[in-house]
Amino acid sequence: MEAKKNPDADLRKNSLFYLALGLALVTFLIWQGMEWTAYDEVVKEETVDLIESDEEEMIITEQLQQPPPPPPHPAPEIIEVVEDEEEVEETVIESTETTEDEVIEEVEDVEVVEEEEVIEDVPFSVIEDAPIFPGCEKYKSKAERKKCMSEKVQKHVNKKFNTELASDLDLEGVQKIFVVFKIDRSGNITDVRSRAPHPRLAKEAEKVIKSLPKMKPGKQRGKPVGVNYTLPIVFKVQ
Repeated sequence: MEAKKNPDADLRKNSLFYLALGLALVTFLIWQGMEWTAYDEVVKEETVDLIESDEEEMIITEQLQQPPPPPPHPAPEIIEVVEDEEEVEETVIESTETTEDEVIEEVEDVEVVEEEEVIEDVPFSVIEDAPIFPGCEKYKSKAERKKCMSEKVQKHVNKKFNTELASDLDLEGVQKIFVVFKIDRSGNITDVRSRAPHPRLAKEAEKVIKSLPKMKPGKQRGKPVGVNYTLPIVFKVQ
């Protein structure tokens, strides 16, 4: 009995090839389906997140609306006019312009009183006209009168000062006393101050200076001024 089919047309010889091709095709389709589904879900989730975040921002940035201010009170229908009972005097400003008919009175000369220049006290070393000690008027030049006054003051102190006081105080050696005083604008002795090794010596020096006679005041630029005088008293205790 002869076979009806052609041996070359037998499909079983390529069955393995077709099986592998089918599996590959099915795998490809499954993979494509999985990729397409996963992409849709991701996009959906992202869209939801964006919408939710927008809602949150809208809630945070929402501003509270302030209520409108109350309406103003209505004006009164009737306005009462209050009369001012007090009378106000009107101020009349007179013109300062003059006319040809007006007579202008002559103003007397106004005396200008010059203020006297006050000169501060001047040291004896730079005074222009030194105070004049009684008995020094005989000298004509300023330098001679100045020298005479210094000599007279020194002689007066040497005569009046009690040097034995230092021995009573058990002081030894050279004793130095500095006295400062002023001959004021009237020629009187004022502002006597002293510095000494012992208070009793300072007191003795002040007493002697205060006993100086009144002098003619010194002058600066032709005006009487106070003159400051400094006198050192030096003696040695044997």
